[in-house]
Amino acid sequence: MNGDLIAQMSRALDQIQPQRPVGRIDEIAAGTCRIAGLAGQVALGDRIAMIGQGGGGEIVRLTREHAYMMADGATTGLKAGDPVALMRQTEFAPHESWIGRVIDPDGEPLDGRPILPGFAGQPVQNRPPAARRRKPLGARLETGLAVFNTLLPLVHGQRIGLFAGSGVGKSTLLADLARGVAADVIVIALVGERGREVRHFVEDVLGAEGMKRAVVVAATSDQAPHVRRRCAWAAMAVAEHFRDAGRSVMLFVDSVTRFCEAHREVAVAGGETAALRGFPASTGPAVASLCERAGPGVDGTGDITAVFSVLVAGSDMEEPVADMLRGVLDGHIVLDRAIAERGRFPAIDLLRSVSRSLPVAANAAENAAISQCRKLLGDYEKAEMMIQAGLYEKGTDPAIDAAIACEPALDRFMSVKDQRGTNAHFAVLRQALAAAETSRASG
Repeated sequence: MNGDLIAQMSRALDQIQPQRPVGRIDEIAAGTCRIAGLAGQVALGDRIAMIGQGGGGEIVRLTREHAYMMADGATTGLKAGDPVALMRQTEFAPHESWIGRVIDPDGEPLDGRPILPGFAGQPVQNRPPAARRRKPLGARLETGLAVFNTLLPLVHGQRIGLFAGSGVGKSTLLADLARGVAADVIVIALVGERGREVRHFVEDVLGAEGMKRAVVVAATSDQAPHVRRRCAWAAMAVAEHFRDAGRSVMLFVDSVTRFCEAHREVAVAGGETAALRGFPASTGPAVASLCERAGPGVDGTGDITAVFSVLVAGSDMEEPVADMLRGVLDGHIVLDRAIAERGRFPAIDLLRSVSRSLPVAANAAENAAISQCRKLLGDYEKAEMMIQAGLYEKGTDPAIDAAIACEPALDRFMSVKDQRGTNAHFAVLRQALAAAETSRASG
């Protein structure tokens, strides 16, 4: 252990840069600065430090003579002629000791305790494993939530989207999954989260028990867009580190919407034109490249099972980010405000949600139970307005009678949270469905 610590300290010392190329700001406009004197030495994504006044930024655009820096904060107080220094690209090097910690997208601690880099650095924008070498999706994961153990199964290496408006229980659902899922390591990216909410999520929502196997990467909403965007990339790099070590990793990115908004700001500052409802054309490839890094690893490694949350305004599933994400994932979970308002959590709209691990993830009997449940809920939804208005008369339609008979039990089942496991949860589901059979028999 002492040898590892010394090696980590030596690596940290190696990152110190005693000499740095220097340039000067020669133009300032709308959050970006044009820098002269670094032509031929600077690359896109390089970090720039302000000399003598702290702060800095990231290079987002280059020409033959100039580099354009997006500042980490406000440009108020900066002057033309201010000196800047080119920082060496520091390697992002996750380590086992990062488990239980809260870090920023550069691997610096946010929990008040020192942290050291690991032994092997890696780029935060890594390439996914080669498609032809990747393993298939694995076995079903135990989640501690009955609905995910049965109706919407989650398997090793699966990538799903969690689509929700504000205030419908998205963060609570993510924390329930983080505490209950059967994974070796949990990695959580809080992209553009409110500062107060970061501490609340870590201490109260996730809690000490959840943090025992978790790494939280956070960039708050007041930070520069390139920092917020790098938060998702850094969290993915942490997950890849543990996947390559043979671990089963559960990754949560909250949220892809704020990742896309940050990407839009950086892309527009770099000269790209906003197109699809304000999002530049590069947004789709950015989302796809992020999501493709998750999933099964190659033989001899672990896997990254990922949940990407999306903030959908007004439950609009056709808005650009939601539409882009659905096309690259292995399923989507939709949270419904009306369900949340009547007090059922998680507020999952089963009929609008799908897990593409089915039917392979379940056996024939389980698939039959899932199909029956979906049909009954669909029958109830079609007649719900009449039922609530008192216009439906029992005996009119046997299918609707069966749906009415088992709807309360199915609604309760969707809220079950415990560690009894998949087989026990399917037994509870079958008990809920038995009311439908009793209704048909008595009809």
